[in-house]
Amino acid sequence: MQLRLTAVILLLVLFILIPAIPAEDAQDWYTKGVNAATVGNYKLAITYYDNALALDTQFTSAYAAKAVALNALGQYTDALTAAQQALAIKSDTTATNARAFALLKLGRYQESIDAYNQLFAVQTNQADAYCNQGYAYFQVNQSDSALADYNQCTTLSPYNLDGWNQKGLVLMRLGRYTDALDAFNHATQITTKNAEVWNNKGMALAALQRYSEAQDCYNIALSINPLYTQAEQNKEAIANRGQVYLLTGTPTPMEIPVRFGSYTAPTTTTPVVIQTSAVQIPTPTSAVVTTSITSTPVPKKTTYAPLSPLDAVSALVILGIVGFARNRIRK
Repeated sequence: MQLRLTAVILLLVLFILIPAIPAEDAQDWYTKGVNAATVGNYKLAITYYDNALALDTQFTSAYAAKAVALNALGQYTDALTAAQQALAIKSDTTATNARAFALLKLGRYQESIDAYNQLFAVQTNQADAYCNQGYAYFQVNQSDSALADYNQCTTLSPYNLDGWNQKGLVLMRLGRYTDALDAFNHATQITTKNAEVWNNKGMALAALQRYSEAQDCYNIALSINPLYTQAEQNKEAIANRGQVYLLTGTPTPMEIPVRFGSYTAPTTTTPVVIQTSAVQIPTPTSAVVTTSITSTPVPKKTTYAPLSPLDAVSALVILGIVGFARNRIRK
């Protein structure tokens, strides 16, 4: 009997001394994923999102964030799947945006246009999303719709270099060279260090038969990038000639730097990075979207830390005190 009582006392002491450690739940893993994505570690972020989803298969924000991270890694098919999984649970702007961008990068332009329209039905302040949809419209030869989107993009984001540049290219395709020149002027006011913009401005000036000014633009482009073949060819095409400048080919918009959504984490809103793209009417970028987490996180589980040497010593001391007290009582 005495041995049993002693064992019970010892167990009670151990439960008091051993601290409880909360296990990570779905929300914790999601937050870790957002933090990893914030610093550009998308692969790790996806691992964390998968951990969250293993605990809560209805965690819409985790699916949406995973889609954004997969887009950032160029894994557009997988990103599309993750975005659709999120949307199968409920409507989510981040997932809609990620889906539209994945479709765009997969060359499924009409579907991308439709997806962006779904986004704009609930959010109308995403400049990059308008530029992206404008690019999709451009690819399906709907230049007027593309121009309307680029107008929206540059209105919402007046210092969006790619937006102004691509707007100028669309206007070139429409034969509106004066308006195109105005768009390129806006772009050169934002930065004077972009060779492509100077080349495009030169093309607009040449189309307006302002050859001397066009030559200056080509020279600036080549001073920035001496290996810029198109600028060199354009410069040679109008050298010492007063003839009408003929545009070679159709100007094509280039991919805009891709901006991936931001998420509202439990304590902080963490913007998730950008993916820059090349020059020649770039592929649209997914808009920055802020969404809140509404799915119910899985309840926290509790685990226990292993017994430390200090805990063991403390338990023995307490046990000794208890035994001493009992002996005193018996006497």
